[in-house]
Amino acid sequence: MIEWSEQHLMIRDTVRRFVDAEIVPNLEELEHGDMPPYEILRKLYKSFGMDEIATARFEKQIAREKRAAAGEAPPEKKRARETGGRGDAAAMALIPIIELCRYCPGMVTALGVSTGLTGAAIMSKGTIEQKERWGLDVLTLKKIGAWAITEPGSGSDAFGSMKATARLQDDGSYLLNGNKTFITNGPYADTIVFICKLDEEGVDPRDRKVMNFVLDSGMEGLEQSKPMRKMGLHSSPTGELFLHDVVAGPEHLLGGKPVSRSKSGAKDTFSTERYGVAAMALGIIERCQELSLEYAKERVQFGKPIGEFQLIQEKLARMEVARMNVQNLVFRIIEGAEKGRGVSLAEASAMKLYSARAAVEVAQEAVQIYGGNGYMAEYKVEQLARDARVLQIYAGTDEIQISTIARDLLSR
Repeated sequence: MIEWSEQHLMIRDTVRRFVDAEIVPNLEELEHGDMPPYEILRKLYKSFGMDEIATARFEKQIAREKRAAAGEAPPEKKRARETGGRGDAAAMALIPIIELCRYCPGMVTALGVSTGLTGAAIMSKGTIEQKERWGLDVLTLKKIGAWAITEPGSGSDAFGSMKATARLQDDGSYLLNGNKTFITNGPYADTIVFICKLDEEGVDPRDRKVMNFVLDSGMEGLEQSKPMRKMGLHSSPTGELFLHDVVAGPEHLLGGKPVSRSKSGAKDTFSTERYGVAAMALGIIERCQELSLEYAKERVQFGKPIGEFQLIQEKLARMEVARMNVQNLVFRIIEGAEKGRGVSLAEASAMKLYSARAAVEVAQEAVQIYGGNGYMAEYKVEQLARDARVLQIYAGTDEIQISTIARDLLSR
């Protein structure tokens, strides 16, 4: 049985103090879109040395790849226990997600898409030159990243319905055209990973090769919309991208190869995004449970606290079951990291499916416990209920998760 260690709890308490000092006083501005989240996130990175850790990891990876390119043998790896353990590293990455989601889940989305999706795509697929040009700035939040795959009308069939194209020009550059929507950080992104298809004559659009480009804001023909109005996650700016004859040289083609012939890289990205939802859900569940317990003790109806009514007790008990189950999913991620075992796409889908549904149920029950007050923005369960809802939609809807899990089971 995995439990939070003393070190983990110390980190948790330190992050909580940061949240109380930097985020809670600015919740109104963040919630109403008056304050983009990036300066607070940069302060978070600096306060906890996360930018320095990212820089050190970046430099080690680049040095390793340069040695490999020169034909040098890699140095002998240290054992995990000598370096602190991969499980500890996973826990340290998940704890801030949980704590931020107790108050402001949108900030996690903005951060995760910038460093976790955009940065990871560059660092896993890019050439050494591309990593040095774009990777470090995104990983340290010096620049904000966006990962652009979703298009108007594409929905869950992101690749099959993709209409954005790249046409090879005689000079070796590419002409990019297309629209992207629901792009996290889209309005403010400095660096954009743009996913499209090669414009191949005589090839059915669904069968065309997938390509990935790294673009800079301000490129001629690239337009970034204002933030879109939406139901929840207001602290995470979402927008549209419009590309009209954007010229991208071969140095912008991620990996330096003419085309990408598979979707496996994107699937790896989806897997990371999906199991990360478990940590987000845990933060939402914990905070909703705390608020509900406080209210159940303080709110008096018919001469006694509502916590003494059995139907309210049932709601609180179900919240605790959900909290324990989702926390165990988070512990499973940490345990897998400690043993060097990654999370498969089907396993990540199962984690996302359950934890997202649990977070939505708990948040809705919190609103119900608060009654009319729960419907008011003054009582924070209203915001958490709106924020939780998107967990069942982004990174693949519940229906997509079910399909992924079932296909994996049937293939065994």
